[in-house]
Amino acid sequence: MNFDFSEEQKMLRSTVRNFVDKEIMPYIGEWDSEGLFQPSIMKRLAELGLMGVCIPESYGGSGMDYNSLAIVCEELERGDTAYRTAVSVHTGLNSLTLLQWGTEEQKQKYLTPQAKGTKIGAFGLTEPGAGSDVAALSTTAVKDGDYYILNGQKTWISLCDVADHFLVFAYTDKSKKHHGISAFIVERTMPGFSSKAIKGKLGIRAGNTGEIFFDQVKVPKENLLGKEGEGFKIAMSALDNGRFTVAAGACGLIMASLEASVKYCHERKTFGKEIGKHQLVQQMIANMEAGLQMSRFLVYRAGELKNQGKRNTRETSLAKWQACDFANKAADDAVQIHGAYGYSNEYPVERYLRNSKAPVIYEGTREIHTIMQAEYVLGYREDKPLNEMLPSWPFKVDSNLPV
Repeated sequence: MNFDFSEEQKMLRSTVRNFVDKEIMPYIGEWDSEGLFQPSIMKRLAELGLMGVCIPESYGGSGMDYNSLAIVCEELERGDTAYRTAVSVHTGLNSLTLLQWGTEEQKQKYLTPQAKGTKIGAFGLTEPGAGSDVAALSTTAVKDGDYYILNGQKTWISLCDVADHFLVFAYTDKSKKHHGISAFIVERTMPGFSSKAIKGKLGIRAGNTGEIFFDQVKVPKENLLGKEGEGFKIAMSALDNGRFTVAAGACGLIMASLEASVKYCHERKTFGKEIGKHQLVQQMIANMEAGLQMSRFLVYRAGELKNQGKRNTRETSLAKWQACDFANKAADDAVQIHGAYGYSNEYPVERYLRNSKAPVIYEGTREIHTIMQAEYVLGYREDKPLNEMLPSWPFKVDSNLPV
């Protein structure tokens, strides 16, 4: 095992950290309080080559490894969860799924502009009545000649008002349950598509989250991703990638909580000494550091399996569960360390605590991941081979494709 980052990865971390320090940190308090998502941040990320950091260069990406995506997400969430979420959805859930399951034509039409950041991708699985129970979804896609007619709605969709392309999951044959779900690439400009933001969220207020609706949307048959009935498998493999980025982001939130707490420990004095001298405060600091280091090991281990082209559902599930729990606890401890000041937005830790709750719920609740891990250990769960896998890294150069 090699725990060293490459020089390229170190430079990447420095680039993203500098970007966050200059273009997110000074303004995020205001954006959060006003509920403002800034699309200009996405444009700047694209200019830095970060919207397709682990997409092959032949498809417009930067061609870096999968752990480089983890680095980007970790550093972005140090600034705010909203912009890590944007990259998680665009790259992790959408673009990597197109890379894994898309036809060459679909990759050229949709993946390439997304990797370049000229188009934004999103993901539509959750419905008002279907969260962890994916089979309960009600969106339908009925074949009609050269088209599929989509009807239904999705909720809690990140980038709902911003994205150009959506990966949408719908029943093509409800009698087959999981095996009757199919995946489609839907464009915002298709007639019958609409979206609406959700207001009043506890956290990630600077993010764009909401609902998308399909009213007789005609989707060309060429936009079917994979085969009919493969939608559930595609969705679960997409979640492997999304959960990986969420876990990496959680490391960034622990890091932000730790940095803010250490700074305050040196500034604030009680009983004649810095509060960092008090042992129970030290205990909270130590727990943050332990959570950060353990979470990073789990995340980068999953990323290395991705680099090797191996299935990593089990490892990614564990990383997502543990890192998000550690982040939630770190943010809670950060508020405690700040005392009454931590309860106001004068300091960023109250935002960290609000933001830390959603990742414990989405892309598999902690309860779902707990069950998954127990079933792996007990022998009740086994990952079967997939028809398509993410390409291993370094990516092979195809001389027939444009660069």
